[in-house]
Amino acid sequence: MGELGILVPLAPFLMVVGIVWVKSHAKLEEKRIAATAENSAEKAAQYASRITEMEDRIRVLERIVTDSGYNVASQIEALRDTRRVEQRLEAPRAQEKV
Repeated sequence: MGELGILVPLAPFLMVVGIVWVKSHAKLEEKRIAATAENSAEKAAQYASRITEMEDRIRVLERIVTDSGYNVASQIEALRDTRRVEQRLEAPRAQEKV
């Protein structure tokens, strides 16, 4: 009965200590959650920005490919390739004449 007599007057103080500890623990947890949420939001914004950049680049590429000027550029490149092949074929003939 002596131990119970000591604990009864201390109970309100122990409860206050417990409540303070729980509240401080809850505040720390809230801060951790807020920091995680902020970090996640920042990463999401970065990903969204990067996706927007990629979409813009894809649109430009689609315009280039579907533009009729692209066909002209492709034909010019094909002619250049043909000329290079012809020059390679003509080089041995020129050496034979010398």
